[in-house]
Amino acid sequence: MNLIGNLLGHILRIIFENVHQYGLSIIIFTIIVKVILLPLTIKQTKSTKAMQDIQPRIKEIQEKYKSKPEKQNEEIVKLYSEAKINPLAGCLPLLIQMPILIGLFSVLKNPVSHGVFATQAQFMAADTGFLWMSNLTDSNFILGVLSGISAFVMQKVMTPPDQQQGSMKMMLYMMPAFSFYWGVTFPAGVILYWTVSNLFSIGQHYLVMNPLKAKLANSKEEIIDEKKPRIKK
Repeated sequence: MNLIGNLLGHILRIIFENVHQYGLSIIIFTIIVKVILLPLTIKQTKSTKAMQDIQPRIKEIQEKYKSKPEKQNEEIVKLYSEAKINPLAGCLPLLIQMPILIGLFSVLKNPVSHGVFATQAQFMAADTGFLWMSNLTDSNFILGVLSGISAFVMQKVMTPPDQQQGSMKMMLYMMPAFSFYWGVTFPAGVILYWTVSNLFSIGQHYLVMNPLKAKLANSKEEIIDEKKPRIKK
């Protein structure tokens, strides 16, 4: 994790040396990270669509081999292979983003030790405030509120209406609550990253993911060859 922190620190240093504003450097860094992760997010969306397309086939297999779990698993794995689907692909963006977030927290908590600034004096001279905030080292209540609101809006727009119930409905409120708590606890620099990341995800949902989902829904390309006979009951 220290290696990731050092790498992120040097990237943030390069950005800061060009824009000469610490808060703006964090925003630019956030956008760069999200753009890098965008292909993975698109792949996740395509994987989710493919999984939805083969659900009828999976149900057929489960029904036919409900008394033979080993055979059932074998046929489902075979179906995944035939459709060229990795069931774990949907978790990939989150798995990649978590070390980045943890590394960024470490960088923003102690930027000097991760190479963003050569000395503590340079850091103090750079961290002179951003927008209404006097610095990005301490927590900030208003930014915490914005973090919670942005997290709620992101959860709301990205969760389909038919899934906004049960455990998913709980997540709709839990994530904003956690975001608010983190916002009033963690350094403002980390929450600035988190809030901008949420806003980017909202924009990405409307500008990229929604059109992509519509294109996939209207696509006549089949995930698997439907001319092959289905499993007979």
